Amino acid sequence: MKYLKKVNLAIMFLLFISISFFSACSDDNTLENLNDDITLEALNNIDLTQADKDAMLFMLEEEKLARDTYKYLYDLWEINMFTNIKNSEQSHMNAVESLLILNNVAYAILPEGQFANQDLQNLYNQFVDDGKVNEANALQIGATIEDLDIVDLQDNINETANTAIIAVFESLQCGSRNHLRSFVSAIENIGNDYVPQFLTQEEYNLIINNSHEQCN
Repeated sequence: MKYLKKVNLAIMFLLFISISFFSACSDDNTLENLNDDITLEALNNIDLTQADKDAMLFMLEEEKLARDTYKYLYDLWEINMFTNIKNSEQSHMNAVESLLILNNVAYAILPEGQFANQDLQNLYNQFVDDGKVNEANALQIGATIEDLDIVDLQDNINETANTAIIAVFESLQCGSRNHLRSFVSAIENIGNDYVPQFLTQEEYNLIINNSHEQCN
């Protein structure tokens, strides 16, 4: 009976992920094939520590930070890149939300521009202020968000033994690497450079020097 319960939970999770991706797919194909990488063994590993719960809740809000900021910047400057990647960030939120639902972890998604985590709220406020200056600043903000996201996801991957969380976070991280490449390319196209704020220079160079990834 215990095994059957775990199988049912696995099926539920795949359904949650599929619904999320069909409802919020993006042009960069980020996470469209995530369920190919999440094995039944991974889904059966559903026991969570408090640190796991905290990591999922934090990453839900950090993906929301990206989504809300990109929406604001698109409304301000009408750069198509922002609305395209915003849609991908919504799919990232959906993936984390599905993990929370599967594991019966209570959560709340606050209105646009509002965050329970004060550090994320401060970042959003700063991004809004800086993004008003010019389009060049807006692109720098996009690269900074993806830079931060990659590092925070890796920190949380390193701290968990839950293979379902690892599978989801690694796929989110793949999408963020593609987003970072896109923003850096746009920054360089207008004659500017991006200096990594959270990644090491070596980590940053490795990402930028590699090609766009298929995030399966």
